[in-house]
Amino acid sequence: MNEVRSIDRIDTGPRFTDADAIRLNQMFRGSDTHEMLAGVLDGDLAGDVAIVSSFGAESAALLHLIAQVRSDIPVLFLETGKHFPETLAYRDALAARLGLTNLVNLTPDTQALGEKDENGLRWSYDPDGCCDLRKVQPLAAALNGYDASFTGRKAFQNSARAELPRFEVDTSDAAGRLKINPLIDWPQDDIDAYFEEHDLPRHPLVESGYPSIGCSPCTHKVAAGEDPRSGRWKGWDKTECGIHLPGVDGLAAALDHVFGAAG
Repeated sequence: MNEVRSIDRIDTGPRFTDADAIRLNQMFRGSDTHEMLAGVLDGDLAGDVAIVSSFGAESAALLHLIAQVRSDIPVLFLETGKHFPETLAYRDALAARLGLTNLVNLTPDTQALGEKDENGLRWSYDPDGCCDLRKVQPLAAALNGYDASFTGRKAFQNSARAELPRFEVDTSDAAGRLKINPLIDWPQDDIDAYFEEHDLPRHPLVESGYPSIGCSPCTHKVAAGEDPRSGRWKGWDKTECGIHLPGVDGLAAALDHVFGAAG
């Protein structure tokens, strides 16, 4: 009797689903951030992982936490060509200080810039288009090689981030990459205390009134008491560059149901 040979199939499904994100949120519920990071990285729970870092005002805290677990994790930095010189100097100094051995600078496609931002002023009349060219597209191409990414987002930064969970599925495409927000529940006081405890250097522009730092043309000083990100894209109806898209409402509702029932 001839055996029926099974057909080889390529798995084209997403890497992670909302159910996976809910499971991970449940798994690490009550765990502190270091325990969670060690569990994810040492336990290989998220596959190939990179951290996306702006080397901004509070980036040193997450980079330090991750470096204690794995200093060779790829650190993806979007070198847009529009950063403050202070940011680039801080990036290099902090990477050396923390022993980060795998810093990856992502740059925009030169042909795309030539076609769509030849004079470099697109930020002044189309900030969404500028961010897409200089941030969204380069990062999307780079993340194709990873299953998950760490972000430095925190709930206190603005209302759009207030309900984000630790683990969510990246909604930027259908690949199903996991997006991990280790500091999402850290208040500003805890961030400040962590900097003090570990003697971490601050971004040099923080003391000048920049609590959230992005590209220089679209970053302004923030007055005391204002939303920390209100200086980003000032005067525009824009709060995100586009690499973090909304789309966790269903997941948030599911988490409320799961954790509410458990409580």
